[in-house]
Amino acid sequence: MAMEPTVKVALGTAAFGIFWVLAVFPAVPFLPIGRTAGSLLGAMLMVLFGVMSADEAYAAVDLPILGLLFGTMVVSVYLERADMFKHLGRLLSWRSQGGKDLLVRTCVVAALASALFTNDTCCVVLTEFILKIARQNNLPPKPFLLALASSANIGSAATPIGNPQNLVIAVQSGISFGQFVFGILPATLVGAVLNAAILLCLYWRHLSDEKCVEVVAPVPTDVVEEEDVTSHRFSPATMSHPRSSSHHHHHHQPGSSLSSPDCEVFEPVKLVTVTSNGDSNNKPDAADAAVVVGIHQRRGGGVRMKEEHAFRWVEEKEEAMEQWKSTVWKTGVYVITLSMLVALLLGLNMSWSAITAALALIVLDFKDARPCLEKVSYPLLLFFCGMFITVDGFNKTGIPSAFWEFMEPYARIDTPTGIVILALVILLLSNVASNVPTVLLLGARVAASAAAISPAAETNAWLILAWVSTVAGNLSLLGSAANLIVCEQARRSEQYGYTLSFFSHLQFGFPATLIVTGIGLLLIRSN
Repeated sequence: MAMEPTVKVALGTAAFGIFWVLAVFPAVPFLPIGRTAGSLLGAMLMVLFGVMSADEAYAAVDLPILGLLFGTMVVSVYLERADMFKHLGRLLSWRSQGGKDLLVRTCVVAALASALFTNDTCCVVLTEFILKIARQNNLPPKPFLLALASSANIGSAATPIGNPQNLVIAVQSGISFGQFVFGILPATLVGAVLNAAILLCLYWRHLSDEKCVEVVAPVPTDVVEEEDVTSHRFSPATMSHPRSSSHHHHHHQPGSSLSSPDCEVFEPVKLVTVTSNGDSNNKPDAADAAVVVGIHQRRGGGVRMKEEHAFRWVEEKEEAMEQWKSTVWKTGVYVITLSMLVALLLGLNMSWSAITAALALIVLDFKDARPCLEKVSYPLLLFFCGMFITVDGFNKTGIPSAFWEFMEPYARIDTPTGIVILALVILLLSNVASNVPTVLLLGARVAASAAAISPAAETNAWLILAWVSTVAGNLSLLGSAANLIVCEQARRSEQYGYTLSFFSHLQFGFPATLIVTGIGLLLIRSN
């Protein structure tokens, strides 16, 4: 593709530069408007500067990717409501054997959760829980936060729904869900093991300290859920009314018609006393009044006792029914999610499979879906819309094509050297321009170059791009959104706050990323 006129190139580069600065540094002092507004600003500038027309901007928005992203986010919201992440969290502390065991479990749970529910969702949900585990077991939070972020990134590489760049690759390449998974799964498994081993080697001494080895009681028993709080609240006692003790301190008059203390009264009784001359008197004296009050209190206490027992029985029955309904609903959520994964493995349209699963969950819930739909990250969807337009406009300047024409002879995937050079280019761009824009800029060009070799090479090129752009997120703290989520969640935690610095992440991220990426490249093969 030939370069556009100089003015157009300069204006397009300026618009892309603004987008890049706000995407990487959303709180930049001179324009602290955030990533979403930054991407929309870049898109608007591309149209205003004449780099692309309004119709071209609309056409640049990839609706299948947005549909797939929306569907998976809705499914994740319902899975969270169905306590899926609580169950995963309990795996972290079940029969824990110490710090090293907890670190390995963190890596396994994060990798598994991110492959199915996206790395960003995994990090949002599990960061606070990881901090709590570390604090309660008197362990340093740093290795566990690094394990969560890095394992979430590596695990998300295994599936097309694991992260946003994989969504883009799956839609643009046309690779089926099953082919994608089986092509990249060996690299993901080995990469996750290597990542855990590197963390253990770097932090072995911190996890082996005597004061850290002894693990306190499992975390789930300390995490009090709302139901547990309710069930242990004080309930009114069912003992007799205190005033009933007055029965034992009064004496009946010999002439009283209510002299028997064991009589039971079932209907209102009008007290009539008899005087010494035999005349009846409708006005009871104080002693007779006390007797009547005592009898009514005894009768009232028995009625209240029966009412309380009946109320408790109804309440327990309602609780059992609600618990049964909750169990059935949660089972339905898991079945629908599993059906979505099966549909994806069978090669059905990924976007519509995810949207269908999302709508099935909404119908299953059988209530107003607004609270759940409000949890969808609409700013992320808008960010993608702006990014699609901005990147497409930058592509039209001809700069990415010129760069690839220069690099293509050295980055062909039919030679080991070419694969290494391609991986280094992807690593660099993913940390400079972020992984999703890198995939949008290089994806079609890398695939076209590989297609000239063979169809299998084209598939391999897409898988290499997915693997390297994803693992590249572990290189630095700014390499992926998952890293930033873990860092910010840890810093803002009120009870377990911890600051993960850029350089402390880089000490682990740089060597780990190079090792995991290199070993994984040897294992990626298309079927």
